[in-house]
Amino acid sequence: MISNQEKKILVQNAIKVYKNAYAPYSRYKVGAAILTDDDNIYTGSNFESAAFGAGVCAERVALGTALSKGERKFKAICVCGNNVNITPCGVCRQALAEFNDIEVICCDEHGNTKEYFLSDLLPYSFDSKQVIYNIIKWHSEK
Repeated sequence: MISNQEKKILVQNAIKVYKNAYAPYSRYKVGAAILTDDDNIYTGSNFESAAFGAGVCAERVALGTALSKGERKFKAICVCGNNVNITPCGVCRQALAEFNDIEVICCDEHGNTKEYFLSDLLPYSFDSKQVIYNIIKWHSEK
């Protein structure tokens, strides 16, 4: 579990980037801050497009930024929305599950929080074992 100080900093970062979200269509702004095992923080805001499939969630923006810097180990992510009942969407949960069972802190713009572990939000994630199984199965059927 991350410390209260780490949690406080993550929440502050998520709230800050929440305000920068670009959501002119849904008005559903989201900010995210992800904490690495080396105590680096990367942030992201969601953005939408008139071509609806072209937008990206805040969590994947933050994760992608961290990955582009070479990060691969994460402790926690904070997701900020207009209420504490916000959680990462299914696609973001799956993207985060690729790495490990991190803490997920959900907050509103006032700093009120709810906390989970990723495995609570996505108990049956698709992982590398399924990919390897399917590859082996496909090759054995040839």
